[in-house]
Amino acid sequence: MSRGRWVSGVLVVGVLAGSMFLFRTRSWGAGHAQVEDLQTRIAKGFAIAPVPLDLRGKDRDLVGLGSYIVNAQTACNDCHTDPSYEAGHDPFRGEAERVNAAGYLKGGKKAGEGIVSPDLTPDAQGRPGGLTLEQFAHAVGTGEDPGHPGRRLQMMPWPVYRLMTLDDQRAVYEYLKAIPSSHAH
Repeated sequence: MSRGRWVSGVLVVGVLAGSMFLFRTRSWGAGHAQVEDLQTRIAKGFAIAPVPLDLRGKDRDLVGLGSYIVNAQTACNDCHTDPSYEAGHDPFRGEAERVNAAGYLKGGKKAGEGIVSPDLTPDAQGRPGGLTLEQFAHAVGTGEDPGHPGRRLQMMPWPVYRLMTLDDQRAVYEYLKAIPSSHAH
């Protein structure tokens, strides 16, 4: 092999190796940023949870992420808490915001003829709204009312929520398992 070909071969291998290193570094960097972003959302979820959370037997990261989704992205409180804010603390009236912790996600808000938001707090078995994870994901993903098969949920924006990843749905479910129950245990 001539010296010129050998040098060219070494250069090609070097360029390829360098490219792979840069690709892996950039991929790791992007992944690292995603992990940092996820940890930031989990921490924010715990900071903004309006009620004490029971983490016993639950995935802490999923609970934090679920709180972030429920309280910062999906406005579940607006429909599933009646009233949504404590008296004198309604941000829509220019007041300092304070969520109605006593009624948090316990349902009961009326939205038209015969439409009342359900209680999303854990039942005696710890199931949010009395639903298994599969039932919850089915309701969020299809809009089918779990209590009335074949009937669509008219109040919940399920056409938007169905676009959530299954991991995000699982995080919401895990968070709902951690909130105080309206049911006696």
